[in-house]
Amino acid sequence: MRVDLFDFDLPPENIALRPARPRDSARLLRVNAEGPFTDHIVRDLPVLLRAGDVLVFNDTRVIPAQLEGQRGEARIGATLHKRVDLRRWQAFVRNAKRLREGDEIAFGAGVTGHAEARHADGSWTLFFPGEEPVEVLLERAGRMPLPPYIAGKRPTDEQDRADYQTMFAAKDGAVAAPTAALHFTPELMAALADAGVRTETLTLHVGAGTFLPVKAEDTDDHAMHAEWGTIDAATCDRLNAARAAGHRVIAVGTTSLRLLESAAGEDRIIRPFEGDTAIFITPGYTFRAVDGLMTNFHLPKSTLMMLVSALMGRDRMMAAYAHAIASGYRFYSYGDSSLLIP
Repeated sequence: MRVDLFDFDLPPENIALRPARPRDSARLLRVNAEGPFTDHIVRDLPVLLRAGDVLVFNDTRVIPAQLEGQRGEARIGATLHKRVDLRRWQAFVRNAKRLREGDEIAFGAGVTGHAEARHADGSWTLFFPGEEPVEVLLERAGRMPLPPYIAGKRPTDEQDRADYQTMFAAKDGAVAAPTAALHFTPELMAALADAGVRTETLTLHVGAGTFLPVKAEDTDDHAMHAEWGTIDAATCDRLNAARAAGHRVIAVGTTSLRLLESAAGEDRIIRPFEGDTAIFITPGYTFRAVDGLMTNFHLPKSTLMMLVSALMGRDRMMAAYAHAIASGYRFYSYGDSSLLIP
């Protein structure tokens, strides 16, 4: 399928540089399989969902995975995106042409990294010597890895350490936030519980590859990035029981959706999963695990635009995005949200 089928023009003023405050005051576009689009705010969710629906959240925690350092006279930037082991991370490197295997990079605050190996995609494995956990080193020397469409317009600041983290964040490892869940507050969660909406969590450590553009002209030629995730047996049992009882499983964010679909078989049963997933969902895909999706608005020609088009139909999503742009919805990580129910 041609990648340019998922292109659209987005005015720069529609790109959100800060989140809505309070978080659940963000706008929410409801998109059903047919009929008019309807405009809401996120705190309307309790009346938009049904008692018995299950919202599935990603409890990954974003780490300050962006580092700036020196190798001799050369400035080197590194964005960690996938853990290799306790002391090694795979990283996208800026100014990588100045880096050689064995080089030491000084990232400041007493943190150094060694360039161990370059990979075919241009990324590097970095080794961090010492006894302290790498996450502790990152808290000292790293910055929150804001997406390039935000970081290119303003500097990352201390406020982003709170803003770019969901209320569910519990397990270190993501270098990008599961942004659909940024809209939730304790007050909204209480209202959802009162409405009979249930919740579950899983873990998918979102990688920086989520921001990589699709450079191929055809989706068949695109290599999807891999991310590590896990969903346990008890969670699977509850989700399967909910669906068997006729209730809907609604993923909060494309990260939750991708892991649920990776864990489900052709029989539509969700099974325990632990490991890497590189699932690439495009139109024509048969969904096995989810009955709906809450998600922010995505980049043109991105794998996530293809995913939502697979769920709702390309024409339907292009029309929804046109409505959102014309109505002044705020796009991308800090932007507004949508509720997609096929």
